[in-house]
Amino acid sequence: MMLRFCLREVNMSRIIKPISLRTSINVSTVVRGFLRRSSTIANVSNIPSSTSPVCSYNEWDHLEEVIVGRAEGATVPPLTVGIKGSTVEENWNFFSKYGGRKFPLDHVKKAKAELEEFCSVLRREGVTVRRPDIVDFSVKYTTPDFTSTGQVAMPRDLLIVIGDEIIESPMGWRSRFFEYRAYRSLLKEYFNGGAKWTAAPKPQMSDELYDEEYMKYSVEERQKLATQGRFVTTEFEPCFDAADFMRAGKDIFVQRSQVTNNMGIEWMRRHLGDKYNIHVLSFDDPHPLHIDSTFNIIGPGMVLANPDRPCNQIDMFKKAGWKIVHPPKPMMPDDHPLWLTSKWLSMNVLMLDPTRVVVDKNEKSTIEMFEKLGIKTIPVSIRFANSLGGGFHCWTCDIRRRGKLESYL
Repeated sequence: MMLRFCLREVNMSRIIKPISLRTSINVSTVVRGFLRRSSTIANVSNIPSSTSPVCSYNEWDHLEEVIVGRAEGATVPPLTVGIKGSTVEENWNFFSKYGGRKFPLDHVKKAKAELEEFCSVLRREGVTVRRPDIVDFSVKYTTPDFTSTGQVAMPRDLLIVIGDEIIESPMGWRSRFFEYRAYRSLLKEYFNGGAKWTAAPKPQMSDELYDEEYMKYSVEERQKLATQGRFVTTEFEPCFDAADFMRAGKDIFVQRSQVTNNMGIEWMRRHLGDKYNIHVLSFDDPHPLHIDSTFNIIGPGMVLANPDRPCNQIDMFKKAGWKIVHPPKPMMPDDHPLWLTSKWLSMNVLMLDPTRVVVDKNEKSTIEMFEKLGIKTIPVSIRFANSLGGGFHCWTCDIRRRGKLESYL
């Protein structure tokens, strides 16, 4: 396996402010501006470090290796208060009726074909693609605190790479308790190759982790509760899904959501130490679940901000000179099943570098948006994989990107 250098320590004399961006500036101008700014930072590109097969600091540097999840074995999660808190009520009957059973076979077959084509496209673009093991998630398991079946192997939710370290998250749904088993072969390989491998404390997921009273409130009342910091998960123990974190070099953004609590955020803050700045964001969203369909950073100083879920801290980015891009409304038809997610998976894209993006080929208006930004689009179909719970960003975990630790805020 080819090993890349991963910079472990970067000593910056000061935080560099990004250039002020105008609406007419395209991504090439943005990148050149940030690179000129970076020249004032100490030259660290040639500092020796231990080699590691894992190295990624942000969401947009040149992608070299990625894990793409699998649709095989995908199982409908049982209806629990945790599921209720994260999904719309119109889908609860589906979970109640089919929980613990495989998703519709024809649907999974089409999702599998989409993901295979996605992998082929990535390989043609020069990206090394790795896949998790196939797991039958319909197998029932029992812990001292609960009984459940599994769900699906979607790597962004479980894994996050920060520098030369890959971190397993203590996820918030019982149906994902044993999802890590699908990745054990890969993680052992990366560890043996020199990567750091950390598993956050495994949660008990006992009843104390969930607020059983939460779902008695209306959607409007839950939206108000969110502004008060109250969600379906309590502060009984740390929990978080990796997909609630968004990386931008030294600055990492996270939302308190239905699956990520303050203890989980604090665990990550203490674990990473002073090398990184953890910023907690909040949004006007009654069902906050994974930040990447609400706030998706697509380049240095450029972010897709969901217009239906405004960010309460957006001024922080405006003052830093970031370009705030509001994506167009999704084009997915109303009759397409989305049991676990929303149509805003249209903005759940995967950046291959600052000038190339993988986007749903059916989302013509989103493709047009990227073209106006000067970003080359690589259209791929993903509608049926969307139904199982994720978009291109969700279905992947970038293992290695070509770049170093920098500051963009």
